[in-house]
Amino acid sequence: MSEKHSITRATGILGAATLLSRITGLLRDVVIGRMFGAGFATDAFFMAFTLPNLLRRFFAEGSLTAAFVPTYSELYHREGRDEAIRVGNICFTLLFVVMAVVVLLGVLASPWLVRAIGYGFGDTQGKLLLTDLLNRIMFPYLFFVSLLALLTGSLNVLGHYFLPALSPVMLNLAMVACAVFLSPFFHPPILALALGVLLGGALQLLMQWPILRRYGIVPHPDFHWRHPAVRRIARLMLPGLVGVAIYQINVVVGRLLASFLEEGSVSYLYYGQRLFEFPQGVFIVSLAQAVLPAMSRQAAAGDAAGLKDSLDFSLRLIAVATLPAALGLMLCALPIFSLFFLSAAFDYEAVRQTALALIAYAPGLFFLGIARVIVPTFYALQDTRTPVWISFWTLLLNAGLGVLLMQFFGHVGLALALTLATFGNCLLLIWALRRKLGRLGLRGLAGCCLRLVPPLLVMAAVVVPLLGLADWRSMGTSAAFHKAGVLMLAVGAGALVYGWGSLLCGVREVRDGWNLVRRKLTRRGRHAS
Repeated sequence: MSEKHSITRATGILGAATLLSRITGLLRDVVIGRMFGAGFATDAFFMAFTLPNLLRRFFAEGSLTAAFVPTYSELYHREGRDEAIRVGNICFTLLFVVMAVVVLLGVLASPWLVRAIGYGFGDTQGKLLLTDLLNRIMFPYLFFVSLLALLTGSLNVLGHYFLPALSPVMLNLAMVACAVFLSPFFHPPILALALGVLLGGALQLLMQWPILRRYGIVPHPDFHWRHPAVRRIARLMLPGLVGVAIYQINVVVGRLLASFLEEGSVSYLYYGQRLFEFPQGVFIVSLAQAVLPAMSRQAAAGDAAGLKDSLDFSLRLIAVATLPAALGLMLCALPIFSLFFLSAAFDYEAVRQTALALIAYAPGLFFLGIARVIVPTFYALQDTRTPVWISFWTLLLNAGLGVLLMQFFGHVGLALALTLATFGNCLLLIWALRRKLGRLGLRGLAGCCLRLVPPLLVMAAVVVPLLGLADWRSMGTSAAFHKAGVLMLAVGAGALVYGWGSLLCGVREVRDGWNLVRRKLTRRGRHAS
């Protein structure tokens, strides 16, 4: 199987699983918005969830995955399955002990941590206390998802992507169930939502066990922490930890600055970013996760030409998927939030403010996609230092722009600052990778983007008038059905116009994808007959 086919197949599997998890995530956010609105309680909840989420990426999904997957892949293909599984057990044991200690310290130090990231909440009586209580409940979630990230990396190297990518569904469903059924028994009710986070984290980890047993990967204690491969993973992780820390400080800085703005600003940014992450999670994260094992194999084999080819192919896929998604989010921001969130607790002004945040975030989708593919290229080359320095400068840029723009545009300025910083980060990554590998051959990406301009313009010309057919301020069941019909019509027409326009403009990636779908449908038809 070619690397391109392998990347496409893995991306498709991950994308399908992630789409389901994002749909349940949207359901979760709709439930939170309709039940708790955007204000005192939700500001406290989202701020409290910042800490375990930050450390989850700090210890697990970022630096650990980036260091573990290339090393595990190399061991598996060079020294065999048994040695790779043994190293996986050692890493699991070490991570288990480290995360148990981190969680204990996090719960004990919660009051100081919460005050550090939500200092502006001190002006509102009881808001810091509620944030602290929510953080103490949710902090052990970090333990479960960190172990999950390690097991996910092992399964991805073995070619299994679906079930790990599906695990966030359990988190979303647990949060929805606790919010709906348990919130009447708690005071304040939002404590039930925090309990759902903890329960969901445990379920995410437990659902991996059947597939782990099928692959013969049942983690058990192994305290040989001085194994050379483990030490190599630790060395690769150290600069990665700094890089992830810098990225997450960006998030914390945004939340900290938002805590000084009017009540609801933290919630507006959270809801806007969550919808922004919908296409990001379905395609960008899936592609980045799929391309890392392939690039790691090419880097280990010294295949520089193959590595550049995989990079170019992945970047063109990113352009084809993210440019229409970004434009669609900007055009449909207010209709989407009106349809799903507008209620007595989440009024039209909250809808409008959240939509403005999403509009400011949306252009960054393309630049984020490019960065998410280029960074694994550095990781495949076992260079985790360069992205760290670039992340550091991105942090400074985001903080500076955030302080400046929030003076004029409030929470929208903070969202716009992150988009501009993401653009700067993208340019620096391309420059650094070019210095490392020489010419990257990005003319294919530039040509692909130019060919996409006419379909995108036609898509916008079709979508905007269709969205004008509904009154997005209206509430009620009949209004909801009408808004849903108009939104579905606009999205469907936009997708159709974009697809056909891309084919007419000779966008090869869209044509190849259509031919693949047509071949599969033809094959199924033959089998059926």
